[in-house]
Amino acid sequence: MDEMIKSMLDKKVWAVVGATDNKAKFGNKIYKKLKRFGYEVYPVNPMYKTVDGDVCYENLAALPKKVDCIDVVVAPERSKSVLAEAIELGIENIWFQPGTFTPEIVEASEVAGLNTIYLNCVLVELDRL
Repeated sequence: MDEMIKSMLDKKVWAVVGATDNKAKFGNKIYKKLKRFGYEVYPVNPMYKTVDGDVCYENLAALPKKVDCIDVVVAPERSKSVLAEAIELGIENIWFQPGTFTPEIVEASEVAGLNTIYLNCVLVELDRL
């Protein structure tokens, strides 16, 4: 899995599904940290118009460009539809934060051929760069 983590972190255009302005939530911490590390990152959350001063998008299809990687920071009930949208849009890399997936979601992602990370936290892995 380490090679896949490195490969994914080498991708420079990300979407954070579940991005939020709530500083106590991981959707905020991950979004800001990716930006701080120089990634082009798009917030996705239908509950917000902006996150950290940036335009926030309702879903992946609304993004202005195709992203290289999706970081999922929503409950497993929502992760299922995020995965379906990623597959439909041809996005090849998906990173499920701890607590955002079920074994069935991970299996569906892998069966669909997506590069899938699900046991590691992007916040921790960025610090290893």
